[in-house]
Amino acid sequence: MTDYRAPLEEIYFTLETTGGLSDWTSIPSFEEASEDLVGAVLEEAGKMASDLIAPTNAIGDQEGTRLVGDTVVTPDVFKTVHNAFVEGGWGTLSIDPAYEGQGLPATLSACVTEMVMSANLSYSLNPMLTAGAIEAIVAHGSEEQKQKYVPNMSSGVWTGAMNLTESGAGSDVGGLRSKAVPMPDGSYRIKGQKIFITWGDHDVAENVIHLVLARLPDAPKGTKGISMFLVPKFLVNEDGSLGAQNDVRCVSVEHKLGIHGSPTCVMSFGDNDACVGWIVGEENKGMRNMFTMMNHARVGVGMQGLGVAERAYQKAVLYAKDRVQSAEIGAKSRESVAIIKHPDVRRILMTMRAHIEASRAMIYRNYWAMDLAHKSPDKDQRKKAQAEADLLTPLSKAYGTDMACEVASLGVQVHGGMGFIEETGAAQHYRDARILPIYEGTNGIQALDLVGRKLNMDGGMHWKALIREMQEYLPQIDRAMASSADELKHAIDVLSDASEVLFANGFEGIIDTAGAATPYCKLFSSVVGAYLLTRQAVVAERRLAANDGNPAFLQAKITTARFYIEQILPPATALVGPIKAGAKQMMAFDADDFDRA
Repeated sequence: MTDYRAPLEEIYFTLETTGGLSDWTSIPSFEEASEDLVGAVLEEAGKMASDLIAPTNAIGDQEGTRLVGDTVVTPDVFKTVHNAFVEGGWGTLSIDPAYEGQGLPATLSACVTEMVMSANLSYSLNPMLTAGAIEAIVAHGSEEQKQKYVPNMSSGVWTGAMNLTESGAGSDVGGLRSKAVPMPDGSYRIKGQKIFITWGDHDVAENVIHLVLARLPDAPKGTKGISMFLVPKFLVNEDGSLGAQNDVRCVSVEHKLGIHGSPTCVMSFGDNDACVGWIVGEENKGMRNMFTMMNHARVGVGMQGLGVAERAYQKAVLYAKDRVQSAEIGAKSRESVAIIKHPDVRRILMTMRAHIEASRAMIYRNYWAMDLAHKSPDKDQRKKAQAEADLLTPLSKAYGTDMACEVASLGVQVHGGMGFIEETGAAQHYRDARILPIYEGTNGIQALDLVGRKLNMDGGMHWKALIREMQEYLPQIDRAMASSADELKHAIDVLSDASEVLFANGFEGIIDTAGAATPYCKLFSSVVGAYLLTRQAVVAERRLAANDGNPAFLQAKITTARFYIEQILPPATALVGPIKAGAKQMMAFDADDFDRA
């Protein structure tokens, strides 16, 4: 039996409370997204994730990937999974019907993505990156490129990969050296090497469509001189059939701490000076174009954190209910009981659960904001939604992935010594999760983005609007949640105060702001998480009173929200101290002072 079951009741409730579900059909593009359709999609996706994909997770971890000749070989079970993904049309859910998609909300597609990520994180990186590549092509490519590449990419017959990083040019993308030389026929000759390319090559699909950042001759230095190019592994003929292999190949695959089933490739373009690519969008606008894909990927990586955390939590609960050890504290009987009866194990499990549900609420709201930003018929609503999506993206990515590492680590802890043994599977979740705070922009970069860009956008009106929304909601908190209202109000006030301090720093205080970025991001995320869980608990309590829904589930929502506010929120609000302290002490050492020798 698999140790993962898609949490459909939780997913649907989160869609209702923070994912905008009741508003979907009011958007002209989403008129078909009825509650019946959504329920059917989630149920079928849950079956696929739980029954077909989840059992392949450990197999992928054990078999890994390998380079054979010029081809990256993945575990055989991944081919079965990918074929099912293609046949089910899962990649087409949110794609525009103009490119053979179903035109449903990206928020719904994200729910499916969460389940696939829980089931097998390594495999899930493939369709996630493909979706990001599609978004970049649709946003910036020519109509010919969209028609030629997007339908097969959305179906999964072809996949997509993002090629930014080079040796010596990681987070500082402006230092990249890959080149693109224009040709008389309108194409370009691409030459360079990229590292850490997730699913850059593999054997589960017919073609890989690379989006590559490179420099044109005489391009300006730094990020202002970067362009984006579409480079297929196999060239595509005019009739859509595949032609000759392009001059692009994988020269090695990385041996990693986790996500063993996901090929992380070193890709070489133009070894024979014959790599053909086509520019996407305008010259020297590649970073702007790539950020379309990067922002999609950043929220997606937050979702990866949510997915692996949910899997780790479910495994820990199963073990805690089965593992018998020690007598129950306070009981007369000295007979050993399941460890789930012990208070500290309960604390761990509740911490895992509360973080997961806060992250899910935040990420679903983030996706719905992105949907509105793209599809709302109202211009002002689109603008407001885009600002909210911009603000929430670094929170979703940083909180979702930091949370995943903590939750996966706690999952190992629940298993005790057996958690450190690979055969239980708890260690895999811990290993897999550890990459998530690093890639698609480290969480330190997410925090800098929050304080350096998002805090100052439009004079700070967007974070002020979110804080005002939270403050104005407080009077609606009633019944069992009323006892938590004061703690939540205090946390919102602390966040407001910290935000004003950093906002006022200006350029003169930029070092202090940078030093405070990570604790501020954690504070902001935790307060938003507490607020969204409170909203869910209020809905749950009113449904309980109306005898509307599953009483056990609804009561659990209330308990989880109260636990988050009582146990998780207070340490987060204490971060206001480090935030206000500035960077003096952390910058006091000279570089050599860090040496112990």
